Amino acid sequence: MLVQFAGPCRLGYYGELKDSILRDLGYEFDMLNFATVTGKPLKDYIDVCKRKINPNVSVPHGVVNMLATFKMVEYLDEANDYYLANAAFEDNPGDFEHARQAYFADMRNAACEKDIVAAQKAGLERFRAIPCHKPDNPIRVGLVGEYFTAVDESSNLGVEKKLLGMGVELHHMLNMTNRNLRYNEKNLRASASDYITYDMGPTSSMTIAATLKYAQAGFDGVIHMKSSGCTPEIDCMPVLQHISRDMHMPVPYLSYDSQTSDTGLDTRLEAFYDMLAMKKEKQR
Repeated sequence: MLVQFAGPCRLGYYGELKDSILRDLGYEFDMLNFATVTGKPLKDYIDVCKRKINPNVSVPHGVVNMLATFKMVEYLDEANDYYLANAAFEDNPGDFEHARQAYFADMRNAACEKDIVAAQKAGLERFRAIPCHKPDNPIRVGLVGEYFTAVDESSNLGVEKKLLGMGVELHHMLNMTNRNLRYNEKNLRASASDYITYDMGPTSSMTIAATLKYAQAGFDGVIHMKSSGCTPEIDCMPVLQHISRDMHMPVPYLSYDSQTSDTGLDTRLEAFYDMLAMKKEKQR
């Protein structure tokens, strides 16, 4: 069973595209494509689940498990935030990754909310026990951009790991908790009202609001990532340029397609890091 969650833009076609490609490759599976009911009442989502998974599924039982799943999502994002902010400064390379994989294993084995809570507690304790030497004023970079490309390691060619390897503290407001479980479009636009008035698409308000927040918090830079041709994020770019000029914070733009070179990305990230490091040295 493969699951495609919603999609208010071209993301809504990803499910159909993946279905077609995988079937052409000879795979057999069922596709639970929620993009077909995006924006429709909850009843339509339940009907899709019943039709594809189990016509006799208990809705109350499903709701209980779904709430536990939402709790797991929040915990996973919380743990990832800690990882991104601290993994670059571990004394023994690989400690954080080993702890993270153990944490993921615990979450995969969780059968109820009690197990999820226990896995979260144990995972964060492992993270906090890892020996680290974090500078008082490390280079801090915020990551923003299109929902899929900005968070999927395969799609962005491992930007997070590359930057962590350089010794950068990373922050990523865009995750399932902030975009799906606690999303408030009006509040985001209000927080960046000097730069935007209207909602331009799926992740645009969060991209702009997060960039402004990072700039106001004194971050050294922000990296904007998108798939090539993502119209809402293309619309964000002129706004981010205004924020960059006003707040004196650099914002490189990474656009990905099938021709994007891993080596070329390394060169751009290394140049970006060197620029931030030299700027920080001058400020000391």
